[in-house]
Amino acid sequence: MSQPERILVADDDRTIRRSLLKFLQAEGYATLEAADGDEALRVIKLESPDAVLLDLKMPGRDGLEVLGALGRTLGDLPVIVLTAFGGSAAAIEAMRRGAYDYLSKPFDLDEVLLTLKRALYQRSLAAEVRALRQQAEREDEADGEPELVGRGAPMREVFKAIGRAASTDEPVLIAGESGTGKELVASALHRHSRRASGPFLRVNCGALPEGLIESELFGHERGAFTGADRQRPGRFERATGGTIFLDEVAEIPLSAQAKLLRVLQSREFERVGGVETLRADARVVSATHRDLAKEVAAGRFREDLFYRLNVIRIALPPLHERAEDIPELAERILRRLERKYGWPGLSLSPEALTAIRSNPWPGNVRQLENALARAAIAARGRVILAEHLDVDAPASVPVSPDAVESAEPLPLRALLAEVERRAIQQALAATGGNRTRAAELLGISRRQLFDKVREYDLILPTERARRSPPEV
Repeated sequence: MSQPERILVADDDRTIRRSLLKFLQAEGYATLEAADGDEALRVIKLESPDAVLLDLKMPGRDGLEVLGALGRTLGDLPVIVLTAFGGSAAAIEAMRRGAYDYLSKPFDLDEVLLTLKRALYQRSLAAEVRALRQQAEREDEADGEPELVGRGAPMREVFKAIGRAASTDEPVLIAGESGTGKELVASALHRHSRRASGPFLRVNCGALPEGLIESELFGHERGAFTGADRQRPGRFERATGGTIFLDEVAEIPLSAQAKLLRVLQSREFERVGGVETLRADARVVSATHRDLAKEVAAGRFREDLFYRLNVIRIALPPLHERAEDIPELAERILRRLERKYGWPGLSLSPEALTAIRSNPWPGNVRQLENALARAAIAARGRVILAEHLDVDAPASVPVSPDAVESAEPLPLRALLAEVERRAIQQALAATGGNRTRAAELLGISRRQLFDKVREYDLILPTERARRSPPEV
């Protein structure tokens, strides 16, 4: 018979503490108690409870100081803070420091039970995946570089094509929708080629102004144009002995395409404003999400350049054609996030995994990365549940992992608040403003929903209808 989960109740108010202890015992939990912050820390260290109900205002060390002292332990120990001022600065700070959730006093005991069960459920899921996660970490590539993931037939064909192309120096054109991983293919080609010890230079052709692209690719001499106060080597010179990756090559203007064609045909070029002929010794790998044959037909891309770039072609499948790879892709993304932000308990619940496997992902792997980054923030670095996912969010409005990277707490707090606000808005809209049903959808109590509606100044659908002017 399994042992009951142990809950620590830390509150200096003896009446509240005893009430919670009696209630939890009746629900089948084993209980521990502490009357102040110092005692709470001692109990946590000696007894290792499964969850903590922690009052924010206590003598000695208060709840915030306890959270600070626990530090990374919060990744495995869900702490639900108790506060008399829901939505206060202290409650917000507690969430920033890693608290699982907060409950406003006076609280409903059913609300306590619901929040506690959710916290323990996430904790148990995290424990189940920990051993597998550690094994997967050991299998990660030694250099830590992102690599292509895929075990299904579509990606096996891609891997074979990379292997064949890597053994040559011929130009390679990588085709595929945005977000499918074209740069990873280019990097893999370089790493497995005889030029692996040389440089790998990426040029985003779509991000360069038309007037500067020739200078960027081929360099310029001093005085070649206004602002050229010194000689500058271009990317082809700097990629000598290695690989140059021309991302979004279809964006190169016609004026620069002739010079690129010459490099591919004769391996020769001159810097802008120069007369010395230089020798190019870089393998050319290019990529585009456009159909270059159609660009040629429309007169926007040179036909002869297309044939020179398209000696070897590697086509990347969209994510919806390789759904069998999604679990492994998601696991790799989550491991990068947990290493980056110190979230050792970050994982996917079975329901969340089912949700991401069934989504079409029109934005491909990049959209999956963005969705998991948002969900990780909503889950506070713990187990991602289905409700944390915003899988219908358009790929054109991403929240990348880099968007939350900051030494200051405000960006993370703001992003968390935005995720929460949007989830509440969607739940209210889906239920026609019925707060009870919306709270059930969100997995929170009506009281918590009321607090959040006030905090974010949300307008219910029924209120919006009353405020709208009558149609004339």
